[in-house]
Amino acid sequence: MNTKLTPQDRDTDLAVLIGNGWSMVQDRDAIFKQFKFKSFVDAFSWMTAAAIYAEKMDHHPEWSNVYNRVEVTLTTHDVDGLSSLDIKLAQKMDQLAA
Repeated sequence: MNTKLTPQDRDTDLAVLIGNGWSMVQDRDAIFKQFKFKSFVDAFSWMTAAAIYAEKMDHHPEWSNVYNRVEVTLTTHDVDGLSSLDIKLAQKMDQLAA
């Protein structure tokens, strides 16, 4: 079973993500990032790749797309907050966007 991030995880893994442009969501135990791409096709291609990875993890993002931008919020509803699944998915999203 998945559990909320420990204080140690927040100090290490979460700190790295925040350094990569993720931010904490106000009034929620969640993280947010806006990705910007060259075009709608690039944004949608990235979303497709991220969706395949998310489906394999059985962990799905809250996200929206407008033209070349994708806004992503990650949290684990089962634990009512951030878990290692959010860290892994955020890392993969950053990797796919690189």
